[in-house]
Amino acid sequence: MSLADAVAHLSPERWATANRLLIRKALAEFAHERLITPEALGDGRYAVRSDDGLTAYRFSAVRRALDHWQVDAGSVTRHRAGADLPLSALEFFIELRESLGLSDEILPVYLEEISSTLSGTCYKLTKPRVTSAELAGSGFQAIETGMTEGHPCFVANNGRLGFGVHEYLSYAPETASPVRLVWLAAHRSRAAFTAGTGIEYESFLREELGEETLDRFRTLLTDQGLDPADYLLIPVHPWQWWNKLSVTFAAEVARRHLVCLGEGDDEYLAQQSIRTFFNTSAPHKHYVKTALSVLNMGFMRGLSAAYMEATPAINDWLAQLIENDPVLKSTGLTIIRERAAVGYRHLEYEQAADRYSPYRKMLAALWRESPVPGLGEGESLATMASLLHVDHTGASFAGALITRSGLPPTEWLRRYLRAYYTPLLHSFYAYDLVFMPHGENVILVLKDGTVQRAVYKDIAEEIAVMDPDAVLPPEVRRIRVDVPDDKKLLSLFTDVFDCFFRFLAAHLAAEGILEETAFWRTVAEITREYQQANPVLADRFRQYDLFAPEFALSCLNRLQLRNNRQMVDLTDPSGALQLVGTLRNPLAAF
Repeated sequence: MSLADAVAHLSPERWATANRLLIRKALAEFAHERLITPEALGDGRYAVRSDDGLTAYRFSAVRRALDHWQVDAGSVTRHRAGADLPLSALEFFIELRESLGLSDEILPVYLEEISSTLSGTCYKLTKPRVTSAELAGSGFQAIETGMTEGHPCFVANNGRLGFGVHEYLSYAPETASPVRLVWLAAHRSRAAFTAGTGIEYESFLREELGEETLDRFRTLLTDQGLDPADYLLIPVHPWQWWNKLSVTFAAEVARRHLVCLGEGDDEYLAQQSIRTFFNTSAPHKHYVKTALSVLNMGFMRGLSAAYMEATPAINDWLAQLIENDPVLKSTGLTIIRERAAVGYRHLEYEQAADRYSPYRKMLAALWRESPVPGLGEGESLATMASLLHVDHTGASFAGALITRSGLPPTEWLRRYLRAYYTPLLHSFYAYDLVFMPHGENVILVLKDGTVQRAVYKDIAEEIAVMDPDAVLPPEVRRIRVDVPDDKKLLSLFTDVFDCFFRFLAAHLAAEGILEETAFWRTVAEITREYQQANPVLADRFRQYDLFAPEFALSCLNRLQLRNNRQMVDLTDPSGALQLVGTLRNPLAAF
C-alpha cells in the first residue's frame, strides 16, 4: 500500500457525510444530556446557537420517551450572519466549547478523538453496502465487523488514539483484517498464570497453540541458552509489541525477562472492544483479550496484571451462581467465562506509579471461552450491539430479525426481553449483582431471527455486588462496591433503559414496526411477569421500584468531556456519576 492509498478513504464527499452524521449524533445526545437546549421553531424544527450566539444549527427532530431526540441527519444546516456554512464537526465543538464544558486541556485531545472517529466513519463508508436484511442472514463475525456506529451514547466513540492509519487498517474491527498475535516468553519471577477450576497451564497452552508451535517456541528459548521451564507464555497485541513493550519494556527484553518468540499460527479478528480477538482459524478455541495502551472512549485500554490474578476465580464464582439459580437457569442465560489469565509485573514501574496507572497495565492477557461450542442445531450468534445497527437505507437490524422470525413484533420483543432483561432483573433483586450489559458485552443466540437466549461476557472487570454484607470468597471480594441505596437502580435505569432500550424503541418506532408505547408496555409486562413469579422478593421490588415516576439522568458524554483520559474512578464508580435532573420513567404509565 502506498502512502497515499492509506488515506484514500478520506475524500471530500465522505468527509462531508461523516461530519453530518456526527453532528446529528452530537445534537441528539447533547440535547438528551441537557448540555444544549434546542429552541423550538415550530413544525418539529429546532435551533441550537453557538456560545457567542452568532452561529445557528437548525434541524428537524422527533422527541421520544426518555427525552430521546431523533434528529434527521439530512435536515441539519449551519448559518452565520445570514450565510449558509458547511457542517464541520471540529468547528462545532469549538463553537460550543463553553456549553460543553471543554477545558483548554481536554479540548485538543477531544478534537483528536473526534477526528479519529470521523476518519473511521469515512472508512466504513467505503465498504460494500450490506442491507440489514442481508446482515441478519450472515455469520457471527460478519455481523461483528459489520457494525458501523460504536457506542450509541458516546459522540467520540472511536478515538483509538495511538493507532496510525496503517495500524487502523490492520487492527480496527470494521476493517476485518486477519491478525496473528505476538507471543512473548515472560520469566516466572515477574509473571503469574492463574486459571479456573480444572485448568492446568501446560495442557491449556497445548490446546490453544498446538504441539508444533509450542515446540518451536521452546526451541527459540533453548537456542538462547534459556530454560523454557523458567518462562510463561503471554499473547500480545502486535501494536503493543511494536509501540510499547519493545521500547517501554526495553530493560526487560535486554535482561531476557521477556523474550519475543514471534507470531502464533492462528488468525484472529478484532472484536468491537478492539483489544479482544476471536479465533477464526479455530472458532471453538478461546477468545484472547490483550493489553492495548491506546486511548479509546475515556480510558487507556490496558490490562492490569494484578487484576488478572483474580479473574478466573470471579468467573467460576458467577458461573456457579447461575448454575445453582433456577430463575437464571430457566432464562437460558450463560456466561462465557474468562478461564485463564497471565500478567507481567514490571517492578520499577510498579514502584513509580499508583495501581491505576497505565504503566501498570501494559502486559497482561486473558482467555475467554468461545460461545461457538454451545450452539445447538440451527442456532447462530450476533452481538447485541447489532440490534441498534441501521443500514444505509434506514432499515434496522432488529427490524430485519423481526421480519425473519415471522413473529408479531411484541412477541419477538418478549422473547428477547426474557433472554436478556429478566436475568438482569433477577441478578439485581436476588443478589444485588449488576453487570455492564451494553450491546458489546452481550451475545445473542438466534434461531430463524428469534432470540433464544443471551450470553453475557466481560465478567471480571464489569460485574459488581452492591450488598455490603454479601458473603464472598476472598478472591472474589474485589467485585464488592459501595453504592448508595438511591443510586443502585441506576444500573438498570441508565445502562439498560437509557443507554440501550431508548435507541431500540426509537428505531422500531421510526420504521413503523412497533409504536413506542407498545415497546415500553412490553418491557413493563415482562417486569411484572418476573415480579409475580418471585413474590419472595416483594420487599425488594417495593424498595427499588422499577415503576417509579422518574429516575436520575446519568450522563456519559459529560464524563468524557470532563476527563477523556480517565472517565471514572474504578474504586468509586457511583461517585463519578454526572447526574443532571431526572427522566420520566416510561414504565410508570403501566
